[in-house]
Amino acid sequence: MPRPKRGPRLGGSPTHQKHMLSNLAQELFWEERVTTTVTKAKMLRPYAEKLITKAKKAQDGPMRVHRIRQIQGYLGDREMTHKLVNEVAPRYLERNGGYTRIMKLGTRGGDNAKMAIIELV
Repeated sequence: MPRPKRGPRLGGSPTHQKHMLSNLAQELFWEERVTTTVTKAKMLRPYAEKLITKAKKAQDGPMRVHRIRQIQGYLGDREMTHKLVNEVAPRYLERNGGYTRIMKLGTRGGDNAKMAIIELV
C-alpha cells in the first residue's frame, strides 16, 4: 500500500493552514487588500471567493441563517461575518465570480520570497 500524499501545506498541519487562511480572509474583507506571499495569495483566492458566493446566497431565501452560520464557522468572527454579508457581498450581486485580483510585487528583502497583493475587485 503506498503512503498517502497530503498535498501542499502552508508550513504545518491542516488545522494550522485552515486558521491561516481564515485570518487572511478576515484581513482581506476588513482592509479589502492584503500584502502576502504569492503562494498564500493563490491559496486564499478560492477560499475567499467561495465565502463571498455563500454570502451572496445568504442575502435572501429560506437558507439565510444556515449560510450565515456556515460563513461564521469558516471565519470564526461574528463581526467579520456581519461585514461580509451586509457590506461586501451586496457589491457583487450582479457579478458571477472573479471577486479578487492578485498583483505580483517582486521579492521581499529579508528572505527573497515572492510577494503579491490580493484585493477585492
